[in-house]
Amino acid sequence: MAKEAAENGERQYDAGSIQVLKGLEAVRKRPGMYIGSTGENGLHHLVYEVVDNSIDEALAGHCDEIHVTIHKDNSISVEDNGRGIPVDMHPTEKLPAVEVALTVLHAGGKFDKSNYKVSGGLHGVGVSVVNALSERTEVIVKRDGFKWRMAFVRGQTVKKLEKLDKAKDTGTLVRFKPDPEIFTVLEYSWNTLADRMRQLAFLNKGVAISLKDDRGAEPKEENFFAKGGLIQFVEWLNRNKKALHPKPIAFTMTKDDVEVDVAIQYEDGYNENIFTFVNNINTHEGGTHLTGFRAALTRAINEFAKQQGALKKEDFSLTGEDIREGLTAIIHCKVREPQFEGQTKTKLGNGEVEGIVKQVVYEQLRTFLDEKPAVGRAVIEKAVSAARAREAARKARDLVRKKSGLEGAVLPGKLADCQSDDPAECELYLVEGDSAGGSAKQGRDRRFQAILPLRGKILNVEKARIDKILSNEEIRAIITAIGAGVREDFTLENVRYNKIIIMTDADVDGAHIRTLLLTFFFRQMLELIEAGYVYIAQPPLYRVAYKKEEFYAYDEKEREEYVKRLVGNDGKGNVNIQRYKGLGEMNPDQLWKTTMDPARRTILRVTMDDAVEASKLFDELMGDEVEPRRQFIERNAKYVSHLDV
Repeated sequence: MAKEAAENGERQYDAGSIQVLKGLEAVRKRPGMYIGSTGENGLHHLVYEVVDNSIDEALAGHCDEIHVTIHKDNSISVEDNGRGIPVDMHPTEKLPAVEVALTVLHAGGKFDKSNYKVSGGLHGVGVSVVNALSERTEVIVKRDGFKWRMAFVRGQTVKKLEKLDKAKDTGTLVRFKPDPEIFTVLEYSWNTLADRMRQLAFLNKGVAISLKDDRGAEPKEENFFAKGGLIQFVEWLNRNKKALHPKPIAFTMTKDDVEVDVAIQYEDGYNENIFTFVNNINTHEGGTHLTGFRAALTRAINEFAKQQGALKKEDFSLTGEDIREGLTAIIHCKVREPQFEGQTKTKLGNGEVEGIVKQVVYEQLRTFLDEKPAVGRAVIEKAVSAARAREAARKARDLVRKKSGLEGAVLPGKLADCQSDDPAECELYLVEGDSAGGSAKQGRDRRFQAILPLRGKILNVEKARIDKILSNEEIRAIITAIGAGVREDFTLENVRYNKIIIMTDADVDGAHIRTLLLTFFFRQMLELIEAGYVYIAQPPLYRVAYKKEEFYAYDEKEREEYVKRLVGNDGKGNVNIQRYKGLGEMNPDQLWKTTMDPARRTILRVTMDDAVEASKLFDELMGDEVEPRRQFIERNAKYVSHLDV
C-alpha cells in the first residue's frame, strides 16, 4: 500500500509527517487562532493585549497611568508606570524573564495568583503573540534602578537585553509595528481605540489612560479618567436622555473572592441597555452574572412594589421585562478563574457567580429602595405603565404570530418569496419603494432571492413601545416575512432567510431608512445581527459607458479611473456617465448585475463588535434629544463625499 502511494506521488504518512512548530512559529502559521482575524479586528486586538497587561498591573495596585500612542508609521507604543516586567534570569528557561514573556507562549505572571488576583489578560493571548505578529517590537523596562531594552523582529530576538541609564521610577514601554505579511489592514482607527480606552477608564476607576495620534499634521490627544468608575459610565451612556433619578444607583461588594461592581439608572425611554464585563472583558453574550442580576432586580422591585401597595389595583404582576424598561446598567465582576463559553468566548459560565451576584444585587437594592423610596416609586410607576403596554402588545403579538411562520405561514401579500425553503441559501431583500421593488423582483434569481418592498419610512422604534411597534404595518410585514417572532418571542432557528439585505437608495432618505431598519433589528431582533444575518447592499453611484464597454463606479474616484481607462488621460471621447439617484433608475438587469448577483455584488455584513458604542449611536441618531444629532452631524460632516439636495 505504501509502495502504491509512493508511486502515485503521495507522501507517506509516518513520523516525518508530524510537523513541529517551535517557539512562536505556530502563531505566525495560524494567526486567526490567536487573535480572531488578520483584518481590522485582529489588528486592534494587538493593542488591547498590550494594554491589558498594563491594566492587570493597575488591578494589582501597581499602576495608575497608561499612555497609548499611534506613531506616524502606524506603529503603537503602550507605556505604563507599573512594576516593570522582571529582567532577572528565569530559573528554568535560562533567559531574562522579559525575553521569556515576549517569546514563549503561555508565559507570564498571570498564572501565579500571588502576582495577580484577577486578570483580564488571562482571557487573551499575551504579549508574545503581539511580538510574533509584529514586523518589529521593542520593549523598554524601568526596573531595579535602571532602564533595560530588548528588540525583536517577527518574534525573534535581534537585540539581547541591555542595561541603559539609571532610572528612579518603574514601568514598561512596548512599541510594536504590525507585520504586513500577516495583516490585510494596517491602518489603526482612532475611534476604535478611543472607545476601548474610554471603556477601560470607566471600568478601572482612578486609572488615567491617554491616547495620542501622531499621524496627522497636528497631533491629536484625548485623556480618559473616571474617578467615579461605573457611575460615570452610566451617566455617559445616559447623557442624552431624561433620567428618572439624577444619581445612578451604584455599589461594590466582594463575596467569596468575587467582586461585584454595579451601577444602574432608569431613564424615560423604552429600551433596556445592560452591559456586562468580567475582568474588563466585554461579555456581550451575557452569562451567569447577567442571569443573577436580572433575577435579583425582578425580585427586589416586585417585593418593594407589594410593600408599597402599588399593585393592589392591578390584575397583573410585574415581569422582568416590565421592570427593565428604560434601564441602563453596567455589571462588572472580577473573578479569579473565569470560565468563558459561547461562540465568541464572551459568555461567562461560572455557576457560582450567579448566586453571588443575585445575593449582592438583591441586598444592595433592597437597602437602597428602603432608604430612597421616591426613586423606587418612580421605577414602579414606569414598570406598571410598561406592563399595561405589554398586555396591549400581547394582542398585537398574537396577530403577528398568527401571520408569521410561527403559525399558519400566511406571508405578507407584497412579499415576492423565493422557491427554496432552505434558510442557509435564502436571501431576503428589504427594498426601498415600489419602483425599486419592481426592478428587484424582475432582476432577482427567484430560486433563492425574496423581495419585500417597503413603503416610505418605517416607525422609529427608539421612540416607541412594543405595542405601537407591532401595530405598524411595515414592521409587521418584516416580522412576518422573517418568521422568527420578535423580542422575547424571537427564535433564531425559525428565521426563514440567513441573509437579510437592506437595499436603499444612495441618498439622504435612503440612509435614513437604512438607519431606521438597523435600529429596529438592533432593538427588537438583536440575535439576527449577532448571528451575522443582517447585510447592507452596496449599489453603484455611476454607470460609465463608452462604445460597447461599461463599468459601474461606487464613488467619484472610481468613476474617474474608469473614464481614464476608456478614453485615456486627455478625456477625449463621448463617455456616457449616468448618476443613479435611486435604485428605481436601474433596469432589472443592471440591478442584478451590480447589486444582487452573488458572483459580482458587494454586501456589507452588520456586526456587533461594540454593543456599548452601537447603543450610544442609536440613542444619538434616533432618540428624542435634538442636540446630540446636531453635534453628530457637525463632527462627521467633513467625511461626507457626496450629498443629494
